[in-house]
Amino acid sequence: MNTSKLHSVFKSNAGIGALLLRVPVGIILSAHGAQKLFAWFGGYGLEGTGQWMASIGLEPGFLMALLAGTAEFFGGLALILGLLTRPAALISAFTMVVAIFSVHVGNGLFMANDGYEFALSLLAATAALTAFGGGRFALDNAIANKLASTDRS
Repeated sequence: MNTSKLHSVFKSNAGIGALLLRVPVGIILSAHGAQKLFAWFGGYGLEGTGQWMASIGLEPGFLMALLAGTAEFFGGLALILGLLTRPAALISAFTMVVAIFSVHVGNGLFMANDGYEFALSLLAATAALTAFGGGRFALDNAIANKLASTDRS
């Protein structure tokens, strides 16, 4: 892949709004991933989450728990840092689509009924970050600037 294509993955002209969006979304995603991976914050860890995922038809449950937990935990950390924002946001968005349609959609919109409103909010936020990138205050822009300077030399 040439540096101009890489540059387009990293460069973002979004302002402070991207920072204000990606940090709280990253915190939420990381915490949910930590529940699945490490049983932190009242979660059930890989074994318990895997059993639950298998019970709702997401097989093999352990692998699905590992994939979802990894996407959320490491994707969330990447969003907080603004590192590989677009790929991390895209993977997180896909994870939310799976959550919506495999777990929540049959329960309606509202969280009180285990509906999809929270996952839909995270989907909207991660879709926006996929489109806009990490913003001016992201590690991605430092990488983009480095790539641009190597193109000029």
